[in-house]
Amino acid sequence: MGILRVDHPDILEFISCKKDNNDLTNFNISVGLTAEFMEAVAQDDYYELKFGGRVYDKIKAAEVFELIVSHAWSNGEPGIIFLDRLNEDNPTPELGVIEATNPCGEQPLLPYEACNLGSINLANMVKGDQIDWDKLAKTVYWSVRFLDNVIDCNVYPLDIIKTNTLGNRKIGLGVMGWADMLFKLRIAYDSEEAVELGQKVMAFIQNEAHQASRELAAQRGSFPNIERSIYRGQQLRNATCTTIAPTGTISMIAGTSSGIEPTFALAYTKNVLDGAGLVEVNPVLQAYLSANFSPEEGEAIIKRIASGESITTIEQLPADIKRVFVTALEIDPEWHIRMQAAFQAHTDNAVSKTVNFPNSATTADIRRTYELAYKLGCKGVTVYRSGSREQEVLQSGTAKAATKPSITSKTYPRPRPKRTCGITEQVKTGCGKMYITVNYDQEGLIETFITTGSSGGCSGFTEGVSRLISLALRANIAPEAIIDQLTSVSCPNFLRRRATDKSIIGKSCPDIIGRVLSKELQKWQQDGSYQMPADFCKRALAEISAALDSQQPVFEPLTSVEEAELISQGICPECGSTLRFQEGCVNCNCGFSKCG
Repeated sequence: MGILRVDHPDILEFISCKKDNNDLTNFNISVGLTAEFMEAVAQDDYYELKFGGRVYDKIKAAEVFELIVSHAWSNGEPGIIFLDRLNEDNPTPELGVIEATNPCGEQPLLPYEACNLGSINLANMVKGDQIDWDKLAKTVYWSVRFLDNVIDCNVYPLDIIKTNTLGNRKIGLGVMGWADMLFKLRIAYDSEEAVELGQKVMAFIQNEAHQASRELAAQRGSFPNIERSIYRGQQLRNATCTTIAPTGTISMIAGTSSGIEPTFALAYTKNVLDGAGLVEVNPVLQAYLSANFSPEEGEAIIKRIASGESITTIEQLPADIKRVFVTALEIDPEWHIRMQAAFQAHTDNAVSKTVNFPNSATTADIRRTYELAYKLGCKGVTVYRSGSREQEVLQSGTAKAATKPSITSKTYPRPRPKRTCGITEQVKTGCGKMYITVNYDQEGLIETFITTGSSGGCSGFTEGVSRLISLALRANIAPEAIIDQLTSVSCPNFLRRRATDKSIIGKSCPDIIGRVLSKELQKWQQDGSYQMPADFCKRALAEISAALDSQQPVFEPLTSVEEAELISQGICPECGSTLRFQEGCVNCNCGFSKCG
C-alpha cells in the first residue's frame, strides 16, 4: 500500500500516478485525507500543501477532492484513508503516529509493526434460523488465544519488527461469511434489519475478544507497552483485538463469502486449465434449491444464473427469496457504506470494504459515497465501477454463454508459453527489407515478430501490427479472419515502388504479413504438425509431444516479472482466467490473489 497525505506538495502527481492501469501494478494507493482537508472541501475553501515545516502552496480543496473522485471513477484508484480517524483510535499514541495501513487498508500500523489477522466464518454460527451466540462466544475466545500464540511462535525478519510486535501484541480478529449468514437467516443485505444485526454481531465479537484478552493478561501478563497506551492501569494482553479483513483467499478455501462483502455472484463458471468450465454455486442457494426443487429444476435455475441472468427474473422463485439473495452490483452503494460503518463502530482497527458500482455510475455517485463514508465514521473506503478497468473485468456468469458482446463481456488472450518454434522469412517490401517470424505452439499459430531492415522504415508500425496479431492469435481469433483483414490493406507508396521494381510483391506491409501468415497456416492445416527445416524446431516438437503424452509440464514456471506482466493484462498467472478487482486487490476464482 502506498499512502500519501493530501497536504503533501506532490499530492496531485500521486493521485494521477496510476491513471494507466499498467503502471505501478504491484501495490495499491490511497490518499490520506485529514479533517482539515475535509472541512475545507465542505467550506469550498483552500488548504496548504506543506512538508518539513515549509508551506509550498495553497490550493482549492474541492478541486483536489474532485481529482481523487475522477481517478477512482476511472479505475478504482486511489482509495481514501481518513488519517485523523486512524489516530483517534491509536491505542499507543505515545509510541508514534499512524501514517499507513497494510495493503487492503484494514490494519493501521506504526512503523515496523506486523499484521496478525484471523477471521471467524459467520456462516457456521447459524443454528436453524437463529445465531448460535454460545458457539460464537467460544469461537472468539479460542481465536484470540490462537492469534496471541502466533505472536510468540512467529519468526521475525528484523529485530525492530520483533520488538514492536511483541511490545504491543496487536491482533485482528474479524469475520467472513457475513453475506452467507444473512442468506441463511433470510435477511436482505440492503435492509435496516441487516445493518442493525451487523452492529449487534460485531459488538458481541468485540466485547468477547476484549474479555478473552483480559483473561489472557491475567494469566500471561499485559502487553509490555500498556502503560504508554490508552489502557494504562488496566489489564489487556493485546493493544488491539479486532479487524475486518477482505479474506479473499481464505474465504474461498472455507467455501463462504468474503469479509463483510455481499456475494459477488450466486453462480459463475470457473475456467480450469484444460479449458473446461466448472459451475460454482453459492452453498446457501444450492441448499435452498435442493430442498425445494427437483434436481432437474434446480440445475436449470443454476444454469440460468450462471449464464448471467438475474435471480429476480426467474419465475419459479418466490419474491422473498429474490429479495434476500441480492448480489453486490444489485445493492445501492449507500447500503455498502452503511454496512461498513455498522461494523466499524465496533472494530478496534479498520474495515476493508469495496463499494461496487455498476458501469453506469457517475463521478457524483463516487463523491456521495466518499462523503457518506466520512459522515458515518468509516476509516477509509475503496470503490470500484464495474468495467472501469479494461483489463480487470468483473463477470458473474459465463462468457461462453453470452451471445452478444458487451462492455463487461470481454475475451483476453491465453498466456504465452515459455517455448515456441517457428520460421523467419525475409521479404522485400515497398519500404525495404522486412523479417517476419511466425511461431507455433502445440495448438497452432500463436505469435508473430516483425522487424525491418536498416532502410525498412515504419518500424513502429510493423511492431504494433505484430503485437496485435499475436494478441489476436492468443485470444483464439481465427487466423483466417486476421489474414483477411491484413490482405485487404493497400499502401500508395507500395504501389508506386512496384511500378519500377517488379521483385516487390503484395500491396502493403500488412498485405505481405497476411500472405506469410496464410502460407504458414496452410502448412499447419495440411501437415497437422510442425514441419520446420531446422533441427532445433524438430527437437522442440519432440519434447513438446513427449511431454503431452506423459502429461508432464512443458514450460518452466513463470518468473516474477512474467507473472506481473500477466497480472497487468488482467490474466491469472495460475489458471489463465480473467482476474477481477475486489476488496482492493485483484484475484481469481481459482484462488489466486495478487495480495497473497
